[in-house]
Amino acid sequence: MNILLIEDEPNVVAFIKKGLEEQRHVVMVAYDGNMGCKLALEQDFDLILLDIILPYSNGFEVCKQIRQFKKEVSILMLTALGTVNDKVQGLEYGADDYLTKPFHFAELLARIKALDRRRSMVLPGTNYQVDDLEMDCFRKTVTRAGKTIFLTVKEFTLLEVLMVNKNRVLSRSYIAESVWGINFNRGTNLIDVYINYLRTKVDKGFPKQLINTVIGMGYVIREQTTTGNES
Repeated sequence: MNILLIEDEPNVVAFIKKGLEEQRHVVMVAYDGNMGCKLALEQDFDLILLDIILPYSNGFEVCKQIRQFKKEVSILMLTALGTVNDKVQGLEYGADDYLTKPFHFAELLARIKALDRRRSMVLPGTNYQVDDLEMDCFRKTVTRAGKTIFLTVKEFTLLEVLMVNKNRVLSRSYIAESVWGINFNRGTNLIDVYINYLRTKVDKGFPKQLINTVIGMGYVIREQTTTGNES
């Protein structure tokens, strides 16, 4: 993979760069937010590893700017800021995953592999449709009955996973791995929160409810709601 590492701590840079190059990845380094953003916009990368606390421009702002112009590139935030609010903010700005320092290199590799799998799931130009809901994965657009639906990056990814697996009930564990690249934590309601976000945008005001809960099993998107243990 062609990777951009935006990180200002030399020891961290040396550790990550050496490990990734041993795995035959190509790594370019930027030591501040402004240079990182410039490189990300001017060159093509498969993955961006992005610290939050950076000189000149913080990682949240860099992530936001990159996402305005490059919606396809995977962004993994690496930071010592580990609160739930920090993680949610990073994801809302467009990060695909979030890894808190300090971390084991093996975990970083696992996250990178998970992001690469998700990136390769969809080919450019792929379109999905469920009833009157349509997704254009190249243009990153979603419409229902001709009406444009505006989604955050994470909402789009979640809906994409549901639509790729149309009519298949997905467990919370599967969704957590596919969307966030993390193991499912039974103590968090993050998945339920994002499903509710999607329902508000995708189903509210329409006669057919496409996103369904299968009690005790998970979630499914299908063209027709059915009776039984679903809502």
